[in-house]
Amino acid sequence: MVGEYGLVAPVGIGQLRAALPRWLEDAENGLTDDFRILLAGLAEDLRHLDDRIATVTARIERHEQTDPVAKRLLSLRGVGTLTASALVGALGDAKAFQRGRDFAASLGLTPRQHSTGGRDRLLGISKRGDSYLRTLLIHGARAVLRGSDSKSDNLSHWVRQLAERKHANVAVVALANKTARIAWAITCHDSDYDPELSARAA
Repeated sequence: MVGEYGLVAPVGIGQLRAALPRWLEDAENGLTDDFRILLAGLAEDLRHLDDRIATVTARIERHEQTDPVAKRLLSLRGVGTLTASALVGALGDAKAFQRGRDFAASLGLTPRQHSTGGRDRLLGISKRGDSYLRTLLIHGARAVLRGSDSKSDNLSHWVRQLAERKHANVAVVALANKTARIAWAITCHDSDYDPELSARAA
């Protein structure tokens, strides 16, 4: 709608947050009074949502400071406050999953298989289960891959080599899968994260 007035914001909610005050303060951009009221309401709604998000995030962070499982999960590469909280909720009693691969599969992070003519082919990930947690793990894995060039630990070496052999997205999903499996092992066995063993299958 603002495009009708020649006003354009780059894609992204953050860009819109920054643009709204500028549009409202500019008395020469041709916006009608009614449309300014509409935009002011939208800006207020965004501020309210930001406040709610900040409040909930702070509550999650406080909880994680007292939850030993969440604190251990936060030591995983690519796992932040929201991801650790979501992992705790998804894992619950981790022993409900027989192994880490089963937990990763429940999130849709394992390849689908298709058999034809006696030959098995690996397809894309199944994308079943908890899409929110799967997305968080993939975003975290992408950040780890981006920073792997400046690191020499086992995990960085492993994901960097995989990205060189395969497409970067394949490496990202493989790392997200590994993170889910390690998270299961940490929770199920009540153990700490060992970065020296992180490049091995969980």
